[in-house]
Amino acid sequence: MATEVEKKVAKYLLQIEAVRLSPSKPFTWASGWKSPIYCDNRKALSYPEIRKFIAASMIAVIKDNFPSVEVIAGVATGAIAWGAIVADMMGLPFVYVRPAPKDHGLENQVEGVIHQGARIVVVEDLISTGKSSLEAVKALNKSGAIVRGMVAVFSYNFPLARRAFEKSDVELHTLSNYDSLLDTAQETSYIPKEDVELLREWRLNPDKWGNEIK
Repeated sequence: MATEVEKKVAKYLLQIEAVRLSPSKPFTWASGWKSPIYCDNRKALSYPEIRKFIAASMIAVIKDNFPSVEVIAGVATGAIAWGAIVADMMGLPFVYVRPAPKDHGLENQVEGVIHQGARIVVVEDLISTGKSSLEAVKALNKSGAIVRGMVAVFSYNFPLARRAFEKSDVELHTLSNYDSLLDTAQETSYIPKEDVELLREWRLNPDKWGNEIK
């Protein structure tokens, strides 16, 4: 059963169209996957009430699960703002992680100051396959930090992502997820009941779903 935070975040994301559901006319991701959902959590940054709620909810998760955190890290580019807001509200140092090292200058991948052995919590905006998020964790660990875990605004709840985090031994917490989103969308009549099963099928086989749709 979804928690109150999961429901509220899902409702906010639908309300401001940070999440859009379109099973009959799916979106195409950069990976080539057909998807009935498109998520852009950066839109929430434009709404002060929602921004404050998401940041406060992330802080509550961090305090409950990672009380020894010393540094907050954001993953470029979507989570840089979320991480900086959370770090500022907690009075902690902030760094961010690029997808890859720069090809000039100092060739940094991690931007900011990290002391050897610093205990870090990573902030993400969206978890899909988990690949880019876990690459950021690797970069932080390589820099000498100790990553305690990750907190994200939203996750598609793909089985392959859950397995990837478990294999990497990275503790992941998300404020909301795809299942909670569908429940909320149905309760608020955002989507008709007949679309729900179709949307649930996508999450189980996202790489194959919609191949027949042109």
